[in-house]
Amino acid sequence: MGKTLAAVLLILLATITASAQERLDQAAEWATNAFNEFHVSPNIVYQRANGVSLKLDVITAGPASTTRPTLIYFHGGGLVEGAKEGAMLYPLPYLARGMNAVNVEYRLAPDSLAPAAVEDSRCALHWVYDNAEKYGFNTSKIVVAGHSAGGYLALMTGMLAPGDNLDNSCARLSADWREGSIRDVKVAAIVNFFGITDYVDLLQGPNTRNFAVRWFGDLPSRMELARQLSPLSYVRKGNPPIITIAGDKDPIVPYQHQVRLHEALARQGIPNQLVTIAGGGHGLTPPFEWNREQKLHAQEEIFEFLEKHGIIPPVTVGK
Repeated sequence: MGKTLAAVLLILLATITASAQERLDQAAEWATNAFNEFHVSPNIVYQRANGVSLKLDVITAGPASTTRPTLIYFHGGGLVEGAKEGAMLYPLPYLARGMNAVNVEYRLAPDSLAPAAVEDSRCALHWVYDNAEKYGFNTSKIVVAGHSAGGYLALMTGMLAPGDNLDNSCARLSADWREGSIRDVKVAAIVNFFGITDYVDLLQGPNTRNFAVRWFGDLPSRMELARQLSPLSYVRKGNPPIITIAGDKDPIVPYQHQVRLHEALARQGIPNQLVTIAGGGHGLTPPFEWNREQKLHAQEEIFEFLEKHGIIPPVTVGK
């Protein structure tokens, strides 16, 4: 009996080792292909504002002659700190699924108060449209994403329209920019990692947050502006599909922000999904970091959502 058990354990160990080696080989193969086929164009100036040259990075997952779904990613930091370089690895899962990626810098407080960051995010979207042919961006399959403040910017970027008057400062607005027209740039989906949905709630009362107060400063009309700059104010017919991922114990952005957004979108018939990380905090970085299984679950839900809405093809098992 002992010899039989030992033999079974040896077979199991060999199987596990082989599986681990296969996974390692697949990962190494993907990394090698990425090294040889992907192209990084760093620090491209997409907009100049307040004397600042705003930059973004483009990663094309293969030749620019091939049009691909494209991710636009915004870093977090409460709109008062952070840098695009800190989010450089976040687009990796999307690149692995054949998407291009654009990693965006935007203005921060206190140097640039509200609504500067939102204006910048919209200008980045216009830049993607205007440079689609050069980099192979499929403008019918643009996904905007971000975490925390970046999730907020992803929501605003995807939910706004030219008539909301936050596109007017962009250097180029469309192929017809000389005539002064503003093209209605749309996104195919929004991936919101625990982004702010109601800035009024963060400027007064028990949920007041220092980063929100710093972004609005001492503007006399800041409560009115906070309503204008809240994603909940733009829930309406025509919004793109939205997937939200949030921990129900988030100490920074109240979980109810995500619940209220989910419910408001549902009332308007907007395709959306709320993925709740049970017991999760403010998700991607210490000390509120989710564990590996929670992060993998979140990414699986995102890919299923994007597949469902025809943005990326489903994975064919065995190929």
